Amino acid sequence: MSNFETFLWVAFPWLAIAAFVIGVIWRWRTDQFGWTTHSSQIYESKLLRLSSPMFHWGIVLVVIGHLMGLGIPNTWTRAVGISDGVYHWIAVIPGTIAGVLTVLGLIGLLYRRIKNRSVFLATSTSDKGMFFFLGLAILTGFWATLSTQVFTTGHGYDYRETLSPWLRQLLIFNAQPELMADVPWQFKLHVVAGFALIAIWPFTRLVHAFSAPVGYVHRPYVVYRSRDVRTDPRRSHVAWEPVRSRTEQLDANEAPSRGA
Repeated sequence: MSNFETFLWVAFPWLAIAAFVIGVIWRWRTDQFGWTTHSSQIYESKLLRLSSPMFHWGIVLVVIGHLMGLGIPNTWTRAVGISDGVYHWIAVIPGTIAGVLTVLGLIGLLYRRIKNRSVFLATSTSDKGMFFFLGLAILTGFWATLSTQVFTTGHGYDYRETLSPWLRQLLIFNAQPELMADVPWQFKLHVVAGFALIAIWPFTRLVHAFSAPVGYVHRPYVVYRSRDVRTDPRRSHVAWEPVRSRTEQLDANEAPSRGA
């Protein structure tokens, strides 16, 4: 194995993970006010209402699929009676649906950002870089799934024999780059794109993925007070009072004393 391949399958992933961890800590300590989605809903909402849920639900399913496929060894599924053929269809069918949702949602978000001038002008250089790496990771992964799993005979390429153990060993600092030697180029490209996305993640708006609204569960109720004149004891603004003559004002002020 060449030095370049060793760099790709050992050094580069470790550097990307280090950049991710250090970057998230740095961003949290120095830029909490910028830890947001930088929402552009104020400029356009119709396409956003359609594309954003598709993308986010799709990406959640994609992440779950990656965690299951890369984290669960094939010996475990075989031990509980799930054959490789059954596992293949369990992974491919939901994974393809999730991929379609994610890709369609991403296309809608990109179309909206390019087509709508206000949204385009609100797109920063960081956003453009983020969309490039995000799109590259998603599209290479979708193409790898279609070309090696869906549009193929038999059970397709079994990434759990090579790619999955390579990643697990990498994360426990027991790198085995030789496991990546016979991996199809589609998966190799997806791995490189994925770790590149991980490396830039903390320096883009993608950090909002870690801002789960946990506080909503235990926060106190928001108290709303009515401004209706029937329930508000404060008198209305004097500018809206009717204009009366000097004589009418004097009679109104003397009326209580005469009644007494």
